[in-house]
Amino acid sequence: MRQLIKRTSLYGMATRVRKTNTEQKILDTAAGLFHRHGLRGVGIDQVIAESGVAKSTLYAHFRTKDDLIAAYLRRTDDSWMEQLRTAAEAAGPAPAQQIVGLFDALVASFDRHGFFGCPFISAAVEAEPGSKAHEAATTHTRRRQEWLAGLGRAAGAGDPTALADHLGLLIDGALASGRLLQDRGVVDAAKASARDCVRTHAAQPAA
Repeated sequence: MRQLIKRTSLYGMATRVRKTNTEQKILDTAAGLFHRHGLRGVGIDQVIAESGVAKSTLYAHFRTKDDLIAAYLRRTDDSWMEQLRTAAEAAGPAPAQQIVGLFDALVASFDRHGFFGCPFISAAVEAEPGSKAHEAATTHTRRRQEWLAGLGRAAGAGDPTALADHLGLLIDGALASGRLLQDRGVVDAAKASARDCVRTHAAQPAA
């Protein structure tokens, strides 16, 4: 019985590893396609062809295109938030430094890949309201704004939520304009504006 349990456990572990590897392969392929063609411009057949998985395999992991896009957005959310936090922490220990420093994540992303815009804005525009993809996009935005408000509070902003709103607009605007112009200067401008925002909000009394 003990040997049977051991074999079953190992088989289950191997199955989960294969499943995870396959999911990652599909998501990696989908991410590249979404970056190049947009969410609406990519069909399931394209993902199947480029990933090299069978159609039945893809549908075993993602029942619909909405499921696939939502999974891609959730993974992107985790990755992008980690990049923002890493850039913020690298800027220094002071919350005000971290708010300005988080914009370095946008510069680093542009230097690595060029600007592809913001997948969450794309999903908010292209996905049906109430869909899993739309929900994933709004969840990311709420998560990001809560984090920004926390930094603003730690930096002594009179109205941390208002500061977070301004910073969110700068981030989204830089990503959108960066895609249109393919010019990293828009991020430098957004970073400079963020520095001004921090000073302005720190000088304002709490509401």
